[in-house]
Amino acid sequence: MMLVEKNVPLQSFNTFGIVAKALSLVRVHSEADIAQVLADPALRGTPVFVLGGGSNIVLTGDVRPLVLKVEIMGKHLLRETDKAWIVEAGAGENWHDLVAWTIENGYPGLENLALIPGTVGASPVQNIGAYGVELQDRFESLDAVDLTTGQTFTLDAAQCAFGYRDSVFKHQSIGTAAGKPGFGLEGKALITRVRFALPKNWKPVLGYADIEKKIAQYGREPASIQPTALQIYEWICEIRRAKLPNPEVIGNAGSFFKNPTVSAEQCADIIQREPKIVHYKLADGSVKLAAGWLIDACGWKGKHIGNAGVYERQALVLVNRGGKSNPVTGGEVMTLAKSIQTSVYERFGIRLEHEPVVV
Repeated sequence: MMLVEKNVPLQSFNTFGIVAKALSLVRVHSEADIAQVLADPALRGTPVFVLGGGSNIVLTGDVRPLVLKVEIMGKHLLRETDKAWIVEAGAGENWHDLVAWTIENGYPGLENLALIPGTVGASPVQNIGAYGVELQDRFESLDAVDLTTGQTFTLDAAQCAFGYRDSVFKHQSIGTAAGKPGFGLEGKALITRVRFALPKNWKPVLGYADIEKKIAQYGREPASIQPTALQIYEWICEIRRAKLPNPEVIGNAGSFFKNPTVSAEQCADIIQREPKIVHYKLADGSVKLAAGWLIDACGWKGKHIGNAGVYERQALVLVNRGGKSNPVTGGEVMTLAKSIQTSVYERFGIRLEHEPVVV
């Protein structure tokens, strides 16, 4: 029997620890729960908000749409091909727990994505990525439910239209750049299960400075060492724990800004003024800049506005300095974010985009 909970506190359901409540909330354990919501005359047609782990949202007030709290669990090896293990996981599974489980069971490929907060269902929405690997590199397909019709459907990688921290789930179905209707699923679908193709011919992805430092501790060149997936997993966990705050201790939403991409010419121009800027060349000739470096260069590390602060060890992370007793508000977080964006634009001519969804 479906239960509609009223006035549900959301502080423990968002990793920033912002105080807000859902006016109505339904916990989704299966497709049948979604079908019940859509069949209920009192709920049919009402706006909905899909909530996973709450690791990529900023709540600026109480949530008025019906909150669908995704709690679909389960993970298993679905099948094998000559090239890959196909692993399937429920959308409510904790992302890091899935990564750890794949490594423990001998299915490598997700190790560079260890300790990213959030749930499995949110991972394709954001096309999460870290240390040279993006979700799209390991993605096989997903199942979802159309929140208008109740029909289930499956999408492959091409249909998900993955981009940098982007997917079809972050776009509306009208008003695309070309002025034509687009195939967008924002607010229209709930992801239930995700499948990953984990390569049998696995090769380590190493090309980041933090990983190379770990290798250097062994006194060897990166090109001469072949670490195991477990070793990389352990390194990534060590790197992230040293740099990033644990949301259970210091509220945060992980990396708050996307790393901006510029042309090679733009990068060369910035390097003339800022020789130390951290940048990475991409395969298409463009250059990704480290947003954390840009923010740090503008002097924001360790600063705060109200209870919203910039983490002292990583300028890319905004934190809740008030803790649970006097927590940050969504308004404070966004005021700080906008102030940072203004500083970076005035100094570098670059507009930073925030990653979290502002509700």
